[in-house]
Amino acid sequence: MASADPYFDFLLRMGDNTLILGHRVSEWCGHAPVIEEDIALANTALDLIGQTQMWLGLAAEVEGKIRTADDLAMLRDAWDFRSALLVQQPNGDFGQTLMRQFLFDAWHLEMLKGLIKSSEVRVAEIAAKAVKEVQYHVERSGDTVIGLGDGTAESHAKMQAALDLLWPYVGELFTPDAVDDAMTANGIAPDLNDLRTAFDAHIGAILSEATLTIPDSTFAHKGGKSGFQHSEHLGHILTQMQWLQRAYPGASW
Repeated sequence: MASADPYFDFLLRMGDNTLILGHRVSEWCGHAPVIEEDIALANTALDLIGQTQMWLGLAAEVEGKIRTADDLAMLRDAWDFRSALLVQQPNGDFGQTLMRQFLFDAWHLEMLKGLIKSSEVRVAEIAAKAVKEVQYHVERSGDTVIGLGDGTAESHAKMQAALDLLWPYVGELFTPDAVDDAMTANGIAPDLNDLRTAFDAHIGAILSEATLTIPDSTFAHKGGKSGFQHSEHLGHILTQMQWLQRAYPGASW
């Protein structure tokens, strides 16, 4: 359920996106096809969780209820999460994971570049730190999409299938609602419509080089932002992610 404070909700969105995707990516640890990719994915997950700490830490301060970033990550239920549907999607095969990563990275980079100019100093500071990591993320994921898309017949087919599967979720990232409108009006966050042009140019160039075709599909529903609809995968993610805290409340070591 949305809170009464659009700023708090916006911070949750930023932190929940990186938290859920960071957890998804971490699932590859020890399972990636080669050790270099195993290490690279683990490092990406660590970057995303580090960003989560900053976003949810600020959200906790703004909320003013003595909750911490850990409380927001580990003690909320699924309906209170604001993560986009894209980051909730299963890893699938390696190509699907990298396609999901690239689509998110391309959006994430443009969002952070806009947030560097935020009227909220803390938001601008977090964005300035995170954008350095995300610049590397998008370069790496883009290069991998090109390598697999323009690789063998099998790798090309798998990458096209991944794009066909995940592309419908991209629309949510650029569909503004009342929270987004409030953030734009107050100069806290950029207008999502303004991000789309740069995103499309970036995506188009990479996918063209990868010999992949953007499917003719549209985003049918907004779920992750509203907090009322989530993919069936979110509950599974939280079951894994929150198990220790739920089983042993307040445990420390």
